[in-house]
Amino acid sequence: MIKQRHPQGVVFFRQHNTIAAIKSVYTHMELVFATNNQHKLSEIKNILACGIVLKSLKDINCSEDIPETGLTLEANATQKSAYIYNKYHINCFADDTGLEVEALKGEPGVYSARYAGDEKDAIRNMNKLLDKLRDEANRKARFRTVISLILNGKEYQFEGIVNGHITRRQSGSKGFGYDPIFIPYGYDITMAEMEPSAKNKISHRARAINKMVEFLNKL
Repeated sequence: MIKQRHPQGVVFFRQHNTIAAIKSVYTHMELVFATNNQHKLSEIKNILACGIVLKSLKDINCSEDIPETGLTLEANATQKSAYIYNKYHINCFADDTGLEVEALKGEPGVYSARYAGDEKDAIRNMNKLLDKLRDEANRKARFRTVISLILNGKEYQFEGIVNGHITRRQSGSKGFGYDPIFIPYGYDITMAEMEPSAKNKISHRARAINKMVEFLNKL
């Protein structure tokens, strides 16, 4: 489903359950991914095996700390992509991802990276979350990614969701963030125990990226 979000022209592509195999019609399309997170950059490069040339902030000599002061994932993604587009005048995209836990009314959500402090310490973040859920039977949670893509001054947003539950202890070393305590529905291992190729087929970020690529193919 596609809908207009506001008069400025942001179109939002809702998450769906089927991820189609996509081949890009572009051979030299360049996009800047507005992140300094090397884990995210590596993951998305693996997903974008479609002819799109992905550039990092380092590739455009951007070393500043891009602000993330929005109160929603959508606002943060827009803030980051708009910052890059307005300053460098280059087509770009940015993402924001949150872990939303049902029993905690959506926490940590937009504050996922800084849940235990501005240091963005993944171990402390997980320990805080597990402590809050210590006596909680409801472990339902979801990862949600929102991507803001700006092409020639117009913004489009894409959402990807993966549902699952929170474990009672950390397990696995292949992922990052909250991956060691999140098991997707239909699996019996955490995202941090999955091989990257398997994770990239079902992850929230992969679902959002695949929708962005599908959209680019239709231009």
